[in-house]
Amino acid sequence: MTEPIILDDVCVMLGDRLALDSVSLHLDAHRIAVIGSNGSGKSTFARVLGGLVSPTTGTVSVHGVDPVRQSAALRRLVGFVFSNPDAQIIMPTVAEDAAFSLRSEKLPRAESAERVRVALEEFGLTELADRAAYDLSGGQKQLLALCGAVIRRPQLMIADEPTAYLDARNARLIADHLLAPTDRRLVLVTHDLELAQRCDVAVLFEDGRMTGVGDPADLVSRYEASLAC
Repeated sequence: MTEPIILDDVCVMLGDRLALDSVSLHLDAHRIAVIGSNGSGKSTFARVLGGLVSPTTGTVSVHGVDPVRQSAALRRLVGFVFSNPDAQIIMPTVAEDAAFSLRSEKLPRAESAERVRVALEEFGLTELADRAAYDLSGGQKQLLALCGAVIRRPQLMIADEPTAYLDARNARLIADHLLAPTDRRLVLVTHDLELAQRCDVAVLFEDGRMTGVGDPADLVSRYEASLAC
């Protein structure tokens, strides 16, 4: 059983702004949706889990790893997908970019090539293997970004608004890949409330505070009611 995600009285100051305010959580669900308005603390929360932002006060444990003190272990543990895939695509071609994600694994060349082949096939990118990565459509780029994260076989996938700039078809395709049955845990930051309700548990943020955690349908209803006020 994978160890939980635990935050104990975590505060994060970004400049002079309190981005997270006394957040305490114990999450052991498999698929976790993170919802709330813009500026509510959702993305800061995700970045704390991924070691991209350090807590100002409080402690964090991600699958038994301290993101601040054990950053190398955390990098092996976590895969990221963000809303803008251009920020994640590094190499000239699709196949090279997928392979680049394996650089730290130090795999034998044949094993690396096989991992790339399988990953490209999984994400429907095989026929685009030699295509220039930056010539892809938005949906294809996001598939490549997800492919690059998954190919490392992370225990935790953190996806921050991965469908924000996609049309309905590609958004559904990305969502289906993220939510497919797998051993890895998913933390999904999203404004797509239907997508949030496909997760096992939801966490609601407001003004930097965690204001609810529980059944996604209940939290979505509560959030929608607050927007109507």
